[in-house]
Amino acid sequence: MRFGPVPLKDAEGAILAHSLQGASRKIAKGTVLNAKDIEDLAAAGHETLTVARLDPADMHEDAAAEALAHALVPDPAAQGIRISGAGTGRVNLYADRAGLVRLDRDKLEAVNAVDPMITVATVPDFHRADAGGMLATIKIISYGVPVDAIRRASDGAADAMRVLPPVFSSATLIETAVTEDTPPDKGRAAMAGRLHRMGLSLSERTVVPHREAELAEAIANAPGQLLLVLTGSATSDSHDVAPQALRSAGGTVTRFGMPVDPGNLLFLGTFHGKPVIGLPGCARSPALNGADWVLERVICGISVSARDIAAMGVGGLLKEIPTRPMPRRDAEG
Repeated sequence: MRFGPVPLKDAEGAILAHSLQGASRKIAKGTVLNAKDIEDLAAAGHETLTVARLDPADMHEDAAAEALAHALVPDPAAQGIRISGAGTGRVNLYADRAGLVRLDRDKLEAVNAVDPMITVATVPDFHRADAGGMLATIKIISYGVPVDAIRRASDGAADAMRVLPPVFSSATLIETAVTEDTPPDKGRAAMAGRLHRMGLSLSERTVVPHREAELAEAIANAPGQLLLVLTGSATSDSHDVAPQALRSAGGTVTRFGMPVDPGNLLFLGTFHGKPVIGLPGCARSPALNGADWVLERVICGISVSARDIAAMGVGGLLKEIPTRPMPRRDAEG
């Protein structure tokens, strides 16, 4: 691509680099100039224009962005992604369904390493996507790039991103009460919101006393495909009431505690093939917490190991909640 000033008379067929006011209208940058444009600019007194002129081996910015988008998303339906139209060298990718975004970092970094004019910016890996939410933007910075650069960027880029859909359709939330009073429904409302945006229904409310036997029975009888436990008293040990209740029911506990704050007091397990998540108290708030990261992965069929949870500590210091009973700074000695 050749870029720079040219006499007005030689600019027909070139791409206008900067918007200019003609005698009768404004001509936008990126316009491929025709004879009428040249006449209008001449009438306005312009004598020299800054333009871009593509060489035979170049591809126009819009065509280049579209080609790269289809290389990244060769099967939109299977990948759960919608490709937008192109404009000003940009194509956006949107989630076609709710789910969890998975990215192939190596493939995407390879695309961005080919040519500085070829760029792909994405949401983070494991980002929760709503249907219609933007996942990535592909931008060709210059007005054109070599066809060979787009070919090299496209090679091996297939399936570098996808949206994994939920694999469950229902969940049961079991709450425990430490007094005879029914707990406020704030926690259930927050969890219902999390589940509904991923397409899961929540079974009828289940509240049992905060005792191992009653909780074990509730776990055994829970109808949902995914079981959630929200205790009236915080779980402070792997042998506390809730983890022990899961074991008593015939389930297993695979992890207690996570290096994410808020969200430390989460536990994870299974009951007869059903995932079980013991929720930390912060799950009563709709604000992001460590339970969200585990819940979203489990809902979308991603196995979550103890090692996976341990790895969440890097980046696991989440936004402070002003209403915490003891904000982190107040706990400093």
